[in-house]
Formats: sequence, structure tokens, C-alpha cells
Amino acid sequence: MIRVALADDETLVRRGIRGLLELTGRFQIVGEAADGDAAMDLVSTCSPDVLLMDIRMPKRSGIEVLIALRQESPHPPPTILLTTFDDDEALLQGIRHGAKGFLLKDVDVDILAHAIDIVAAGGNMIRPAISDKVLRTLEGQRVPFEAAHLPEALTPRELDVLRLMAAGWSNREIAEGLHAAEGTIKNHCSSVLSKLGVRDRTRAVLRALELGIL
Repeated sequence: MIRVALADDETLVRRGIRGLLELTGRFQIVGEAADGDAAMDLVSTCSPDVLLMDIRMPKRSGIEVLIALRQESPHPPPTILLTTFDDDEALLQGIRHGAKGFLLKDVDVDILAHAIDIVAAGGNMIRPAISDKVLRTLEGQRVPFEAAHLPEALTPRELDVLRLMAAGWSNREIAEGLHAAEGTIKNHCSSVLSKLGVRDRTRAVLRALELGIL
């Protein structure tokens, strides 16, 4: 049974999600939090398998909680952010700081359960939350970058690096995780950016999602 912690300042939302998950018989709700500080305490005391958390909360936002959790532990619980898509920048910040998934608050229970299963198993559920608006915004902000003249497939190692980039890992963390030199990882990152025709890690992740690579 997957142990899930809920963090949302809206009581009705928390109760609704809790009820849906408990009805499946596959998840144990180990605790609830109504603000960011309480979410930090909840993770510390309950060690959930998955943290399901609102982006906007009092005291600390979901993004601030993500940042703090990564500072406190090299292996924070995989987190799914709840969003209403009214803050594209928060969505991108979530990707940068290691969120494993994004879901609408009124998500269908089957999709919610599927997302938790995927995230608990080490995957991500970002694609459903990448709106066309976000992609169009990034496309409009794109800065010219020297991409490979002919499209090239990413190598298996570049795909590994890209997946860890999507999880918010730094070059040093990726190097440690893949048992490689940090300089080698920097070269892989540069190659990934070039092949995808983007100028930074966030756009690389979004482009890869758009292309179905992730």
C-alpha cells in the first residue's frame, strides 16, 4: 500500500482527495497539512512514499517546500503538485525544483491513482500538466541557439541525463547518481540542449515532453 501525505490549505479539497484515494483501497493517507510549514513537519514525521501538495499555500508555497525538502535531504519524497494552471511560472519552477508530477485539483480518481503509482515507482507525471499556453509562451521567448543541423536521437546516456534534469537534479547530483565526472555530465547536458535546439534545462525538459521523449 502506498503511503500518501496531503498538503492543501483547502479543507474540502483535502477531504475530497482523501476520500477518493481511500475508496480505491490502494493508498494509506498518513497525514494532512494545511500550510507549507505543516507540510515540512508532515514529511519529517511520516516519511510518506508520495507527497501530494498544492502549489499555493500559506507560510510556504509548494515550490518553497520543494526547495526546502531538497536542502534537507538528498532523497525527498517524490512530489505531485496540485495546480489550477493559473500560474505558468510556478509550473516551471516546480519542474526546476524536482516536482515529479502536476495534476488539476478536480482530476479524475483513476488518473490521480495512476499518477501516484507512477511517481511512487520513480517515474513522473508531468505531461498532463504542460499546457499549450506554457509551451507557446516558451516558444515565444526562445533565444536563438545553435542546434544540430540534422535532428539527432539522444544517446541512452543523454536520455538518462535528461530524465534526471527533469527531476530537478544538479550536474553534481547527476554525476554522483550516474557515477561519472561532473565535466562529462556538463558535456552531456550541452549535447542534449543542442540536439533539442534550446538554451536551458527547463526548455529542454519541456521540449522533450512536447516531442514525447519523456
